[in-house]
Formats: sequence, C-alpha cells, structure tokens
Amino acid sequence: MTERSKGKIRHFAFSVKDPWETAEFYKDVMGLEEVSELDGPLAEGIFLTDGVVNLALLHFKDEEASQGFGTEYVGLHHIGFWVDDVIQSSKQATEAGAKWMMGDVNNPHGYEVKHWDLSGIVFDVAEHGWAGAQKNPGEADNQIHPNPHRRLPQFDERRDAAQKAHRARKAAQAQVLAQAAE
Repeated sequence: MTERSKGKIRHFAFSVKDPWETAEFYKDVMGLEEVSELDGPLAEGIFLTDGVVNLALLHFKDEEASQGFGTEYVGLHHIGFWVDDVIQSSKQATEAGAKWMMGDVNNPHGYEVKHWDLSGIVFDVAEHGWAGAQKNPGEADNQIHPNPHRRLPQFDERRDAAQKAHRARKAAQAQVLAQAAE
C-alpha cells in the first residue's frame, strides 16, 4: 500500500478590494511581515507571513481569473497545503470526491494544483510551500521557503497611498476613542 501524503496548512489566500490597504492593516495589527508583491496574469497582490504561514492578499483581474468567485468578491479564496507528494495528494483528493480545478497533477515541481473540496471550497497542494512559510517548524526535517522581500516598482504609488490611508484611519479612530472616553 502506498503511504498517504500528508499536508500542512501553510497558505491562505484572501480576495480583497485593495491588497495594499489590507496588507497595511495586517502588518500593523498582527505584525505580519511583507514577503513579496505579485502582478501575474490572474491577479495582483501582496504576500505576508507570520514566519510559518503565508497569507496572499489578491485582487483578481477578471471573472475567469477569479475562479468562480467574481472580481468583486471579498473573503477567503482558497487555502494551501504544503504536501510531501503533490501527485499522491491530488490522487487522494480526487479519490475522496474532490474535483480538480487547475494545475498539472503529474508535475510535482509545478506551482500549485487546485481542487474543490466536497463543499466547493478551493484548496491547493504544493511540494515547495509558499514564500515566508515553514513546513515543520521546530522539527529536524523543517523546510523553510525563503522570504524574497520583493517589491514591484509599478505598485509604489498604491503602496504609499495605502500607508497614508492606514495612518489617517488610525488617527481618526484614535479621536473617536478619545471622545468616547471623555
């Protein structure tokens, strides 16, 4: 009998209106670290990490790219599992009733393989993990996907605007809280 491939939840992807404003919130409130920015064919966005799990904040470019959610959808888009064997994990998923969505199920070195689970929730599997994530923290066999700290110059203005908006929102909230305390 083939040994079952196990997965570790190491990636969450949120569909958001403005990835940079959302990133400023999570960096400030939760202390997450910026990993990299993305301007791909499907989405633009920013990746954050807590040192173990990768959080993707994405805005999808069109209806097809949103993979059935729509470009205005805000919420959890998918979760990702860092697996020992992407081929075996994909086989296990489909044998249990998951439906394949995208990615090459026969290429363990590919980016990701996405499926829908029994409830229609999107999940992906990958053998390489995600930037800023760790597979088995504290274990001898831990694998760390490096944090490239990559920023894309085409997002400089949006990043700056998001930082200013976040500071203004915090200042306004501080005023509201101060007035409420009086």
